[in-house]
Amino acid sequence: MSSIWHWFVLIGTVVSLIGVMWLLFANRSVSGEQTTGHEWDGIQELDNPLPMWWVMGFVVSVIFSVIYLVIFPGVGNFAGVTNWSSAGEHDGEALAAEKKFAPVYARLADMSGDELAADKQAKQVGRRLFLNNCATCHGSTAKGSVGFPDLTDDEWIWGSSFDAIQASVLNGRSAQMPAWGAMLGNEGVTAVANRVRQMAGLEHDAELAKAGETHYNTICVACHGPEGKGNALLGAPDLTNDRWLYGNSLEAIAETVRNGRNGVMPAHAQLIGQDKVHIVAGYVYGLSKE
Repeated sequence: MSSIWHWFVLIGTVVSLIGVMWLLFANRSVSGEQTTGHEWDGIQELDNPLPMWWVMGFVVSVIFSVIYLVIFPGVGNFAGVTNWSSAGEHDGEALAAEKKFAPVYARLADMSGDELAADKQAKQVGRRLFLNNCATCHGSTAKGSVGFPDLTDDEWIWGSSFDAIQASVLNGRSAQMPAWGAMLGNEGVTAVANRVRQMAGLEHDAELAKAGETHYNTICVACHGPEGKGNALLGAPDLTNDRWLYGNSLEAIAETVRNGRNGVMPAHAQLIGQDKVHIVAGYVYGLSKE
């Protein structure tokens, strides 16, 4: 917080506390008359001071607020005499948890992928790590959604081995499907989309698919292969099955061809550490086996 806002908050808070106390005691004075002179429908407003119990309760609340602002942050840049912060509290609890569970993580990190997939504790720990770090994109059941792969089936863009999964979690992945709309034009994009649907055994326009075959063999074959089976080394998906990350409708495929795809799987090496990456990779590896 800048020094200007620091003083704005500090002065505003102090003036507010003094102001409410002044209003409290200023309104305890009475005129000496029985009523204030206000009357409506036979009801008169008496000129009585506020009850003492209510006044003392308000005073105690103000005193409490002053003590609180001395102990904890709340007045500009003043951190309070205890120097407490929610971030510090979180970091302290996280550090304590790391120390507590470090032996467990270390033991599980020495297991192979198959051992992790079969070990009950490893699966429990892996699931917790998955829910905390992966479920936002892949869902709590790891079934994924549009643009986020299903981790429970046998379709793996970058490979299904334990090492491949661990590499994906550790270092992340970046989709490199280029946009071909400018090169192909709308007619070319539609032709390629029909060719892809033909390769997948889906309904298509045969004439357009034949025209799209030429384009496919020119610009798509390098990654997806002549038969459309894909290439795990390049992250190129298989175009001949019924697993489609962005949908298999003509419109969805045309959108992919026209504008490309740039999905990003973030690297978790720095986020959760190598031991946890190893464990969560084992959990995901086990899901595909089940």
